[in-house]
Amino acid sequence: MFKALRNSPNIIFVRLLLLALASCSLNGFLAGQDKMPRFRVVALAEHGGIHKPFVDAAKVWLGKLASENNFTVDYIEDTQKIDDAFLAQYNLFIQLNYPPYNWTDTSQAAFIKYIEEGKGGWIGFHHATLLGEFDGFPMWTWFHRFMGGVRFKNYIATFVTGTVMVEDKSHPAMKGIASPFRIEKEEWYTYDTTPRPNVHVLASVDENTYTPSTDQKMGDHPVIWTNKHCKARNIYIFMGHHPELFENQAFTLLFRNSIFWAAGRQENREK
Repeated sequence: MFKALRNSPNIIFVRLLLLALASCSLNGFLAGQDKMPRFRVVALAEHGGIHKPFVDAAKVWLGKLASENNFTVDYIEDTQKIDDAFLAQYNLFIQLNYPPYNWTDTSQAAFIKYIEEGKGGWIGFHHATLLGEFDGFPMWTWFHRFMGGVRFKNYIATFVTGTVMVEDKSHPAMKGIASPFRIEKEEWYTYDTTPRPNVHVLASVDENTYTPSTDQKMGDHPVIWTNKHCKARNIYIFMGHHPELFENQAFTLLFRNSIFWAAGRQENREK
């Protein structure tokens, strides 16, 4: 009798149904695993001001890249949340035009540990080298050293076009970038000294190519560099004033390369 029940059509149907449900659950679990982000990025973005159009364009561009490559980007506009636990969530920290001042003491300590101990990567743009005494804040001496010992001196307020020369074509951030490449209408910063003795320069602007010509020059003028004295993969990219940069193929390739290098991940080539 029991053998007959085990082999009855109803029992067989129930077994097949349970097997199908189990298979669907497993497939759903595996699909969920596939959708887990490959890595997480936090971007400290400058809020408002003249750089807002660049930041807004960056968010659109990053959103598309993140979707294609299965990573996430969270945005913050001040340093209140930054501490060790907060940064531990992220593989990459992007300083999206946020200056190196007006940070809380806790955020400074956590960021220093994040960089010096190599807990994640870092990409800094443009305003990240606004080093000096600004808005009543003293210069952050650690960040000053991190950026090669430069102090902001001046900038080209009239904006000029310049040619950037790649110096280290073998660096992963510079992969596929033709040299030289042009950057249109930029407000090139000048510093009190070149960072070259303290950092590894990846590219510099040729001041003789400035159009229109200007007397606002500093001589040896690195604009992309990395500080090898820190464990974190880090790269500073001077360009970052206007949204049209996201129409510049060299700039977007540089940004793309830098993200995957600094995060220690490979780009998704199957998208």
